[in-house]
Amino acid sequence: MSEKNVNCPENSKLNEKHAESFLEHANPSMFNDEKVSKTRGDYSGAVAKTDPREIKLVRKLDMRMMPIVWAMYFLNYVDRNAIASARLNGLEEDLGLHGTQYNTCISILFVGYLLMQIPSNMLMSSGKVRASVYMSVCMGSWAVVSACTALTKNYTGLVMVRFFLGITEAPFYPGALFLLSLFYTRKEIALRISILYSGNIVATAMSGLIALATFETLDGNHGLKGWQWLFIIEGVVTFGVAMLGLLMLPDHPLTTRWLTPEERELAHARILADTVGGENSKGVLAGLKEACRDPRLYLLAFMQNMHLSACSFNNFFPTVIGSLGFNSTITLALTCPPYLVSGVVGVIVGITSGKWNERTWHITVTMGIAVIAFVISCATMNTAARYLCCFLFTSGAYAVNSVILGWVSATLGQTPEKKAASLSVVNVVANASYIYTAYLYPDTDGPRYLIAMSSNAAFGAATIASAWALRWWLQATNRKIRRGALARGEDGVFYAY
Repeated sequence: MSEKNVNCPENSKLNEKHAESFLEHANPSMFNDEKVSKTRGDYSGAVAKTDPREIKLVRKLDMRMMPIVWAMYFLNYVDRNAIASARLNGLEEDLGLHGTQYNTCISILFVGYLLMQIPSNMLMSSGKVRASVYMSVCMGSWAVVSACTALTKNYTGLVMVRFFLGITEAPFYPGALFLLSLFYTRKEIALRISILYSGNIVATAMSGLIALATFETLDGNHGLKGWQWLFIIEGVVTFGVAMLGLLMLPDHPLTTRWLTPEERELAHARILADTVGGENSKGVLAGLKEACRDPRLYLLAFMQNMHLSACSFNNFFPTVIGSLGFNSTITLALTCPPYLVSGVVGVIVGITSGKWNERTWHITVTMGIAVIAFVISCATMNTAARYLCCFLFTSGAYAVNSVILGWVSATLGQTPEKKAASLSVVNVVANASYIYTAYLYPDTDGPRYLIAMSSNAAFGAATIASAWALRWWLQATNRKIRRGALARGEDGVFYAY
C-alpha cells in the first residue's frame, strides 16, 4: 500500500482548484482561521453536512440517481432469481433436468458474473465510457438474454443462457457501487448502499408474488408454460427501464449533465475532502495494482465472501420455505414477508451506521442474530419457530451488506481507480461463494437442510471475526498516522471502523 502521495504538477493544480472550490461553496462556519475544522469531526475526522448548498446537492442526487439505480438493481435480481420460482412451475420437468443439474444452472451464472466485474469497473473508472450509457446498454443486453430463457428446450440451452446472463448482469452492481462512492461521503454511503440493496431484497420478496400472478393467469396461454411467460414479461420490463437509465444515471461528478457547473465542482471536491490518504490518479492499471498490493483488500474480500456465503439461502428461499410443508401457492406467498422486513431493517442499519460512522458493532449484532437463527432453524421442526427464523436470518444477514461495502470504499478509496478496482475485486471474491454454496441444498437434505444452515452459521461467525480483525488493524493504522509514522495526518482524516 502506497504511503505517500505521488506528485504530478497537473493533478496537483487540479486538486488545488477543487479544494479552493470546496472552500468557496462551503459555509464559513465549517472552518476556523487556519484549517478546515475536520479536527472537530468524529473520531475519523468525518464532518456532518452544514452548508446549505451541499445539503441541496445531496438531496438532488438522492432524488435523481437513487430511484433509477434502485429500479435497475430490483430488476437485476428479479431476472436472476426468476429461475427459483420457475422451478416450482415445472421448469425441471419441462427441460428434463435431474440430479444436480438445476444447481449447476444456478452456479454457472456466477462464472460469467465473476469474469466481467473487474474489467467492467476498470473501464468505468478509466473515463473512456459514459457510465449512464454503459450501464444502460448492459441492462438492455441482460433483458434480452433473460427473455431468451423462455426459448430453452434442454439443460444445455439453460446453462448457456445462464452463463451469458451472468456476463451481461455483471457490470451493474459493482458499477453502481462505484457511482455511489463517487458522489457520497463516508457518513452518507452506508444508507445509500442499503437503499440500493433493498432493491435486491424487495425483488426477492416480490419475485414469488410476481411469479404466482403470472402462473395463475398465463400458464398455458398461446402454448407457453407459466415460467416461460415469466421470463418474457420480466425481460420486456427490464428493457424499458434500461432506456430510462440513459436519462437519469449520472456519469462522473465533473461531467454529469444534470448537475450545474457549481454543483459538479462541489460534488467532486467534497469527496476529495473526505478521502483518507487521497492520492493523484495514476491510471486504471496502476489503480488495480495499488488495490492488489493493499493487504486490507483481502480481509475485506474474505469478510464479504463469508457474508454472501451466509446469504446462500437466497437462490433456494422458496425451497427452504417449501420445507415448512405448504403447497406451492402458499409457499410463494410466504417468501415475501421475511424479505420486506429485512429491507426495512437494512435501511435502519444503514442510517445508524452512517449517523455514528460505525461498522464493527453493526456487523456483530446483526450477523450475530442471523447466526442464532440459522442454528435454531436446523435444530427444530416446529413450523412457527422455523418461519420466525426466516425473518431473523434474512434481516440479520442482509443488513451487513451496506456496512461492509461502504467500508471498502472508505478504506480503499485513495484514488477513483483503486476504489473501482477494490469494489470489483471484493465483489468477485464474494460472489464466488454462490458457485459452491449452490451445492449445500440438495433435495435429499430437506426439510432441515442441516448442512446448509450449519454452514451459514459458521460463515456468519467468520464475518463477525473478520470485522473485528479489520477494526483492530485500522485502529493501529490510525495511531501510526497520529504519531506521524504515516504521512497522512495533516488533513485530519482517519480510517473509520
